[in-house]
Amino acid sequence: MTAEHDAEPDTEPDAEHDAEPDTEPDAEPDAEHDTEHGAEPAARVLREAARELADIATTLREVSRHATAAATDGAVYGSLRRAPAAGARAQRAVLRAVTDRRGLGYTVAGGPIGTLGAKLGGMAGTRSLAVRMMTTSLRLRIAAVCLDNPELVTDPLLARLHEAVAAEREMDAVRALCALIKDRGTARTLTAIAPIFGEFLALRALLDRNPLNDRTAWLIAGGEAAATADPITGLSNRAIAVLDVGEGAARRTAPEPGELARLGTHGSLLDFLTNICVVGPTGRVLVQTVTGPDGVRRHVVQVPGMRIGNPDLDSPADLLGAFSSTLMDSAPFSRALARAVEDYGVPPGEDIALIGHSAGGAAIMNLAQDPEFCARHTVAHVVAVGSPIDFKRPASPHTWVASITNQHDLIPSLDGQGAGSCFDLHPDWYVVDYTDPAHVFPACHRMEHYRANIAEDLPEVRAHLEERLSPYQGPVVRSQLYRLYDRRPAAATTTAPTTVPPTTTVVTTAGDTVELPLRSPEGRALTAYFTADPAVAARLLGEHGRAVRLGGRALIALHAFENRGTPLGDYGEAHLGVVVADPDGPRPSRVWRELLPSGEHRGLGTCFLHSVLTTDLACAVAGEAWGHPASVGAVRVAGDGRSASVTVVDTDGTILTLAGPLGRGLPFVRRDVVVYSRRDGAPLRSHIRERGRRRAHPSPGMRLTVGSSANPLARALDALGLDGARPVLCLTAPARSGLRTPAVPLPAR
Repeated sequence: MTAEHDAEPDTEPDAEHDAEPDTEPDAEPDAEHDTEHGAEPAARVLREAARELADIATTLREVSRHATAAATDGAVYGSLRRAPAAGARAQRAVLRAVTDRRGLGYTVAGGPIGTLGAKLGGMAGTRSLAVRMMTTSLRLRIAAVCLDNPELVTDPLLARLHEAVAAEREMDAVRALCALIKDRGTARTLTAIAPIFGEFLALRALLDRNPLNDRTAWLIAGGEAAATADPITGLSNRAIAVLDVGEGAARRTAPEPGELARLGTHGSLLDFLTNICVVGPTGRVLVQTVTGPDGVRRHVVQVPGMRIGNPDLDSPADLLGAFSSTLMDSAPFSRALARAVEDYGVPPGEDIALIGHSAGGAAIMNLAQDPEFCARHTVAHVVAVGSPIDFKRPASPHTWVASITNQHDLIPSLDGQGAGSCFDLHPDWYVVDYTDPAHVFPACHRMEHYRANIAEDLPEVRAHLEERLSPYQGPVVRSQLYRLYDRRPAAATTTAPTTVPPTTTVVTTAGDTVELPLRSPEGRALTAYFTADPAVAARLLGEHGRAVRLGGRALIALHAFENRGTPLGDYGEAHLGVVVADPDGPRPSRVWRELLPSGEHRGLGTCFLHSVLTTDLACAVAGEAWGHPASVGAVRVAGDGRSASVTVVDTDGTILTLAGPLGRGLPFVRRDVVVYSRRDGAPLRSHIRERGRRRAHPSPGMRLTVGSSANPLARALDALGLDGARPVLCLTAPARSGLRTPAVPLPAR
C-alpha cells in the first residue's frame, strides 16, 4: 500500500499523492503517477469494496445481536402460553434468523447466552453471514496489498502460505510458514509477510475454531479499536500491559562521551531525527529549545524507541513499556515524559513539538492525548516514526500529527492496523505508508533507516515535514538529556542498577575497620513471610514506616542467613522485620506490583525490628553501619530441599525455632532485599543483593515456635502473635552469595 495523505482542513480532496519509492533502484518516487494517467488505482477500488463489505459485516453483526436478544427474550417464551400457535411461529422465526445457513447463518451473538452460543459455534466451525462478509473484505485487502507488492503473489512460497490461509487449511498454513522460514530465515520471512501481517492474523482468527480470538479478529478487521489480545490464542495483552506500573520519573543526565559533539546544534527535521539516532534506545530522551526564524522560542521533545534488554528494566521504555504505551492511553512512559517536560521548565503557552520513534511514538501520542498535560502546555506538532498509533487521538484539535511507517516494518501494525487497512482513521493527519524492499525487518525498523528513507528516498515527504516544522528551524539555545524511570529512583541510587556501589570504610566504636559493601562469597538463606495484626505492627514500627497489608493483615518477614568467607569472618544472622512501603513515596495500591522493579527502584522494603548476629563484630557493624537494633546469639540454618529449619538461641535460652516441611517448590527469580532503618534518628536505606538459585514454597508446612528467651526478637514475635504460626511463603537459597550495600540517608520529607 502506498498511502500518503495530508488532510489538513484546507487540503483539496484530490491532493492525495503517493510517497512510495519506485521498486527500481534508481527511480525517483512519482507522487502523481496514478492521477496523471487519469486512472483510479485498482488497489484503491479493492480497498473501497473491502470497506463497504466491512461496514456491511459490522451491521450484520449488530443485527445478529438484536436477533439473538429476541430469541432469548422471555417475552417470546411467554407468548407460548397466551397464544401457542402464534408464539410457536414467532419462536421458530427468531431461531431461524440466528441459525439458518440460507440467511444470517449461525449468528448467535451478544448477551451471556449469545456469547456462550457463539463460542460453542466457533468451536464447531460454524459460520455466519457477517463472518463470511468480513473474511471476504480481508481477502480483498490482501489482494490490494498484493497489487502494490507483487512478490506476494509471484513468490511460490508466499503464494502457498496465502492460499493455505485463505482455504482454511491450518496444517498446510503451518507447513508453508515453516518452509518459508527454513528457506528465507526468520528476518526475511517477517519482512515478506509484514504488509499483510494484520490481515492474515485476522483472517486466520475468524476462520479457526478458537472462539477466544474472535473479538480481536473483529477489532482488527473492523478497524474499531486497538487489538487488545493475541489474535492467535486470544489471550489478553492487557494482562502484560498492567504489569508496567509506576508514576513515571525523569532525572537529568549528561551525554555519554562522544555524544555531545554529535547532537544537533541547529533545529531541523533531519537534526531531530539524527538526535534520536544518537541518543538511541537507551531509556533516555532529549529536550531542546530552539529560536525559530521569527525569534520565538519553541521546544522539541525527542524520544527514541524501546530500550533493548530484559522485559522490565525499571525503565518505562522497556518491553513492558512498549506494550502498555501501545495498548493503553496512559503508561509510565508518557508519565515519565511529562515529568521531564515539567523539570525542563517549558513556560506556559510556548509551542512544543513531540517527535518519537517506535514505542517512543506511542508514548508521545499518549502525552498528546493527555488533557491535563495539554491544558498546561501547547502541543503544536507530533511526528511519530514507525509507531503503532492508529487508535490514538490528540486532546487538542489544533495539534498537527504526522505518522511515517514502512510497510515492511511489523511494529506499526501491532495495534492491528497495517498496510492492508481499508479505513481512513485519521483524515486530518499527514500519513505516509511507503514500501522499501531494500531493507529487511528488523533493520527497516531502525531509526537510522527511517532517517535515510526520509532524507534520500522520500523528497516530497521530507519537504512537507520540513515545511510544517519550519517554526523550529533555528539555533538550539538549550539542550538537556533525561533518563526515564518507571518510578522515582531511591535517593540511594546514584549509579546504574548493574554497577557495584562505591566502597566506603566504617570504623566501629571498638576500633575495628570494616569495608563496605560487605561481601559474602558463600552461604545459605531462608526467608519466611507471615501475616500479623496491623495495629501491633504499626505500634512496633512507630514512625519507621507504614506496614504493607496482605488480605488486611500486616506482612512480616523473618530473614535468616549463614555467611562464610566474609571480611567479618564466618557468621550467621537473623532479622525480624515488617514489610513497609517507601517512607518517602505514595502508598502502593497493589502490593504484587511493587515486587516487579529491582531493588534500586523498588519502594517496598523491610524495616528490621531486631536482629541477632553470631559475633560481636558483626553485631557492632549491624548497629553502627546500618542502624539495626541487634544482639549477639547463635543462628543456624539447615535444610535438604524438602524440609528446613532455623534456630536462634542466645545466652538466655531459645529465641525461636522455625522447622517443618517446605512443600512443593518453584524456581524463583532473585530479588534484592530493600532494608529501611534509622541511625541517630535519620532514616536510611540499604540493599541485600543475592546471587544463587532460589525456590519459592507457597504455604509450607513449617511452624514457628517462640522460645523462652527475653531477647527483643522473641518479645516482638510474641507481640505479633506469631507463636505457633505457619508462614504464608518461604524462599530458600541453599547456596548463595550476598552483598550488603552501605546505608544511604533518605531525603527529608
